[in-house]
Amino acid sequence: MTERDSGQGLIAPGDPPPFTILNPDGAAPVVLLCDHASNAMPAALGDLGLDEAARSRHIAWDIGAAEVTRHLAEILDAPAVLSGFSRLVVDCNRSYDDPTAMRQISDGTIVPGNRGLDATARALRAEGCYWPYHRAVTGLIDNFAGRRVTPAVVSIHTCTPVMKDFERPWHIGVLSNHDRRMADILIAELGRDSTLCVGDNQPYSGLDPHGYTIETHALPQGRPNVLLEIRQDLVDTRHGALHWAELVGKALANVLAHPEIVRATGAEVREAS
Repeated sequence: MTERDSGQGLIAPGDPPPFTILNPDGAAPVVLLCDHASNAMPAALGDLGLDEAARSRHIAWDIGAAEVTRHLAEILDAPAVLSGFSRLVVDCNRSYDDPTAMRQISDGTIVPGNRGLDATARALRAEGCYWPYHRAVTGLIDNFAGRRVTPAVVSIHTCTPVMKDFERPWHIGVLSNHDRRMADILIAELGRDSTLCVGDNQPYSGLDPHGYTIETHALPQGRPNVLLEIRQDLVDTRHGALHWAELVGKALANVLAHPEIVRATGAEVREAS
């Protein structure tokens, strides 16, 4: 399921849609979100002045996140929403008025096409690429009302193995804010595998006010939530993405079956074997 929003003049018929919905009728009491699923750019914006190598880097998208999300939607039988455009066009995990929503410099790389944007240019990107994604998230969550289910929200991201010369030891990070219901259980589930290095609010912290999706679609409504950061070098191949989706999927299934989360969602789920 997709939507094209060409009314504002930015998204053309040949462009990808601003979001894709997977498995909208999935039975699991959770919505999967992938804010940085794509490195695509609307034709009207060209390449933002970046070469192909730059557009393929982590500055443009979360490498492997979309593939993991697609597998998880199938493994869990869960609905999912994937963003359709690069985070350099507009970052769907930032407040629209945040200066980092349309970065002029990202990890040391200048983004020429983002320099000097006026209010009209920013609004065009928001109407074409940003608000359609968030409306889709809201709509998918609202679909659960008819089932009398309060869905959990899981936001799926990936991170670089090295940042500013620091080698990140964590295979996966579990991020949370003040609501740690899912995070604590998920960290314990993942910790059953002694070979995994699991970060608790690492490599970023869910307590830092830099995100938007969880802070908008989960925390205010009291929905159980967690944000995952999987190391990109572990999921940059099809095999790696599938492996991690299976690993995370089993852990998440057990989290969703935990009595505390069952009470919070109002759903009955079967624990993974």
